[in-house]
Amino acid sequence: MQNLMSSQRGLGLSNPRQRAWIEVKAAAIEANTRILKQVIRADCLFMAVVKADGYGHGAVTVAKAALKGGADYLGVATLQEGIELRRSGIECPILVLGNLTNKEDLVTCHTAELMPTISSLREALVCQKIAEDLGGEFCVHIKVDTGMTRLGFDFKDVCEAIEKIEQLPSLIVKGLYSHLALADVESANVTNKQQQRFQELLDILGHKKKKICCHLANSAATLRGNSLHYQMVRVGIAMYGYSPIQSLDEGLDLQPALALRARVTLVRNVPQGVGVSYGHRFITQRPSRLAVVAIGYADGVSRRLSGRISVLINNEFAPQVGAITMDQLLIDVTDHSSIEVGSVVTLLGCEGEKCISPHEWSEAIGTIPWEVLCGFKHRLPRIVI
Repeated sequence: MQNLMSSQRGLGLSNPRQRAWIEVKAAAIEANTRILKQVIRADCLFMAVVKADGYGHGAVTVAKAALKGGADYLGVATLQEGIELRRSGIECPILVLGNLTNKEDLVTCHTAELMPTISSLREALVCQKIAEDLGGEFCVHIKVDTGMTRLGFDFKDVCEAIEKIEQLPSLIVKGLYSHLALADVESANVTNKQQQRFQELLDILGHKKKKICCHLANSAATLRGNSLHYQMVRVGIAMYGYSPIQSLDEGLDLQPALALRARVTLVRNVPQGVGVSYGHRFITQRPSRLAVVAIGYADGVSRRLSGRISVLINNEFAPQVGAITMDQLLIDVTDHSSIEVGSVVTLLGCEGEKCISPHEWSEAIGTIPWEVLCGFKHRLPRIVI
């Protein structure tokens, strides 16, 4: 044991670009935030949504860049995400968008000066008791369900609930919000119906809403028009450089903030008619030159992408072939004679004038870009550029 410990003292950190990594352009997050703030009114607040580790980009990096770009609020999904931001020295208002139901969690939320989402009277009463016990006030946002059928007070019950909550002396309602279900599709019928319900609620509340920050818009609704903006917008995917509806990003010049890269670890020549990787889904149709790349589904490159994507290497596209495995995948570099061990492959992001978007991956496997970005695992180092 003594010899082992002695030998470990000489171990340094590995090169983060040794195998596979994610590059994050903090300046792109900052620039995108500034661009998107120009879409909204000057008096409309901007919440940067940094949940899921900043959509896979690194929450602290994204939060600081967004605040530098003019964000007013941060939005997280979990208590731990909020605590991580506080520990990094971030002091701006932070809303926990998920439901906190446990008293101990709500105590921590209060102590960290995070704002919980209230979807039922039960949580409101727990928060009131916590504020009484610990002293001071507890700031919260109330959520109403206008058609998402997920979190939030039922639309028909929310006015009565708000009246009861306003009678709790230590509970300060800072915000009232709802969540749009179909803002990122071309048809606006459901979005219009949800907005009508939300507006109806605000009209009923009348003067009361003047003290409350009302918010409804996600990225798609932010880009649709200012009728959906109210007092604050909650921007996620667009801040990372991707429009939720590609027809809405004309003239915005949003910059993708993420690039996924990996290294070639072996190059081999194989004859025609050879099966490649698990299941031999791919059979070489010619004498081929194949490169093994050190990244796989354990890193977040879905196995369902097997044979459906290309990569950028030396500013040229090369097809991925065979089944993507846990830690490795293969590309056909028969037409790329300069590829060798150590060459860098771009799986997502830009190389020169050419780019690969998470939209391409999501369309290939029937999912959404959000899932692609949030799927990258923590064994991929995040390198801030």
